[in-house]
Amino acid sequence: MAGQGALRECLRDPEVEQVVSVIRAPTGATHEKLREIVHKNFLDFTPIENQLTGLNACLYCLGVTSTGTTEENYTRITYEFTIAAATTLLKLNPGMSFVFLSATGADSTERGGTMWARVKGKTENALLAMPFRSVYVFRPAMIQPLDGIQSKTSSYRIIYGLTAPFLSAARHFWPNYISTTQELGKALLAAGKRGTGRCVVEAKQIREVLQSLSQRISEISVARE
Repeated sequence: MAGQGALRECLRDPEVEQVVSVIRAPTGATHEKLREIVHKNFLDFTPIENQLTGLNACLYCLGVTSTGTTEENYTRITYEFTIAAATTLLKLNPGMSFVFLSATGADSTERGGTMWARVKGKTENALLAMPFRSVYVFRPAMIQPLDGIQSKTSSYRIIYGLTAPFLSAARHFWPNYISTTQELGKALLAAGKRGTGRCVVEAKQIREVLQSLSQRISEISVARE
């Protein structure tokens, strides 16, 4: 869902000239700024390297639920896929920013008792050690889908369908822990374009990123006037 939100905000942003979306299956989406690359093997990006040059930022939103999967498979998708993509992009675009979508509870010590948190933390640590222009890690908590966006995980679709009437109300009580796909997409894009001031953005800090973005836009508007 976060990836769909990020794509939507990138396509809507007038400063973004082109969006290259690397996916495992065609989405059917069309836009004058969008170029989709269907690629099956996320452990080896060599066949498409010539299509991944001249990029300024990567918003990496690929992920999988840990429910019902082994640690080996979860590590392959969460850690190995991510590092393979980051290594390729760093070689081709050393001056780019890399923005990684993680999750609240990620374990930076890599020694905790929760499997998915250890793997997320290991992935974060590996990325933060890579010499990109900048690396930003986002750790959202609950994500509220907007604009017709749906999860690709069937169990999540059922959960979101049942809880949709309550999420909007809950945001009034816990605004720092429930982000919409629109908010998260804008925050990820803002990090890729201009940074956030912090390498790791916790759930409660996502709104701060958006407020800072709004303030910069207002300042630019005033300066132009």
